[in-house]
Amino acid sequence: MKIGAIETSRLSLVPLAVEHADEMADVLSDPALHVFIGGVPHSPQALRSRYERLVAGSPDPSVTWWNWVIRLREEKSLTGTVQATISAGEHGCAAEVAWVVGTPWQGRGIATEAARGLVAWLREQDVQAICAHIHPDHHASAAVAAAAGLAPTGQWHEGEIRWELPAR
Repeated sequence: MKIGAIETSRLSLVPLAVEHADEMADVLSDPALHVFIGGVPHSPQALRSRYERLVAGSPDPSVTWWNWVIRLREEKSLTGTVQATISAGEHGCAAEVAWVVGTPWQGRGIATEAARGLVAWLREQDVQAICAHIHPDHHASAAVAAAAGLAPTGQWHEGEIRWELPAR
């Protein structure tokens, strides 16, 4: 399945392309962004290599990677990313979602709007289960997950709490 853009009131979630790497390297350049997600900011070249791998798709045929950049239409600028890793399960498709918004755009509801748009789109694709893994001290990300309809489960995965969208 080929993904398309997802439109929300202020945002366009645009399918990730290698050409986004230069602008996104700047968007994601604040080391503070990596406190909870780990790692360090990527150079444009390193991000281009990463995006080439992501766009090529998962080497595991049972897993699909869907990635978008977040474009704030009013400012005509990229502000972050959302992603969904899709896997087939015994009860249909399941998605693990994640989001990141660059520091200059935080606190404006962009992550919440993007996550809500992504979750709604995944539901339209008949994804049965949606989850996210969030560091217990990352209160802003927990607020985004809650606003997107996910709830903490009490299950832990690699130091993060598993959040799930309750079944319909």
